[in-house]
Amino acid sequence: MSRIGVESAFDVMVRARALEAQGKSMIHLEIGEPDFATPPHIVEAAKQALDQGWTHYGPSQGLPELRQVIAQEIFRTRGVKVGPEHVCVVPGGKPIIFFPMIALLEPGDEVIYPNPGFPIYESMIRFLGAVPVPMPLEEKRGFCFDLNLFRERLTDKTKMVVLNYPHNPTGGVIPAEDLREIAAILQDRDVIVLADEIYSAIRYTDEPFVSIASFPGMLEKTIILDGFSKTYAMTGWRLGYGVMPTFLAEAVTKLMVNSNSCTASFTQRAGIAAITGPQDCVTAMVAELRRRRDAICKGLNEIPEFSCLLPGGAFYAMANVTGTGMDSKELADYLMYEGGVSCLDGGCFGEYGKGYLRFSYANSMENLMEAVARIKKVSPRWAPVPVER
Repeated sequence: MSRIGVESAFDVMVRARALEAQGKSMIHLEIGEPDFATPPHIVEAAKQALDQGWTHYGPSQGLPELRQVIAQEIFRTRGVKVGPEHVCVVPGGKPIIFFPMIALLEPGDEVIYPNPGFPIYESMIRFLGAVPVPMPLEEKRGFCFDLNLFRERLTDKTKMVVLNYPHNPTGGVIPAEDLREIAAILQDRDVIVLADEIYSAIRYTDEPFVSIASFPGMLEKTIILDGFSKTYAMTGWRLGYGVMPTFLAEAVTKLMVNSNSCTASFTQRAGIAAITGPQDCVTAMVAELRRRRDAICKGLNEIPEFSCLLPGGAFYAMANVTGTGMDSKELADYLMYEGGVSCLDGGCFGEYGKGYLRFSYANSMENLMEAVARIKKVSPRWAPVPVER
């Protein structure tokens, strides 16, 4: 248990809410959760499922109907042909990190993962006695891999490579040509790729989404992680899935039997409605998130000693705060206690996140602009005094 970590966003949220309980006004930009309501047709499908008796155990791998729909959706969105036998439906996205790593990793195996990155990657690698090998995501490269460094960090002990794009916490997107190169590097290696594509629908470009699974030789060695939490604002429904080679699907199903038994049947019925129903709700949400992205990044870049790249996807702004002269954790605490703005220290996401603050702009435009105003108000206390000439 000493090797397993946590997700710091929840700890920060608890502290921020404790301050609210004491009467302090707080704007929450720490949790990565859409502030939109789950679309009505999905909620209605769940209600109907409850009325129809979808309240009992289902197959541990997931309802066949939903797995078939997911397989069709993977072909539509990635151009990859898979069948329902390749799909595992699980309660949320994290089990598709947890279960495949349990199935595959042994002590001493090396796993290359993005840093800064979703903290559960490193937590699970360490928990299993494997060796975490961080790939720094540098701002000067748009928070993408340095492919030369990637080649250097691959060894005979590399068992798994974790990719996440659009990326949490930076919002970075791996260019298709880089993905092609990564696929070419890995094509002949005995390595599994965990492609965390949970934000695949939240991108601010008209270019089609490209999955590494679509490149030659990669489908049989890729696990696609996706789900409903971000795309359909269904975080509390706990509904995710993985698409993987059948030998891994069998292993994940065994682990489901031993842990959760199955994912709730009525939420899976809602999942069918989400994928097969109208998608204008997703289009509208992404358009609004883009509007918020543009506004908060503009605002953050106007704060003394802050700089923020425009993210290509997800709903996070990663602001470089090294110019303030303050430690990023110290600054995050300062903004919470003095400014009433709750955000995350980039160090929560790994060593290479230090010097940054992550702001989730899955909040109202009014709150985002108020957050920027509050930060500006307290910024003179760290901003250098201008020299008169």
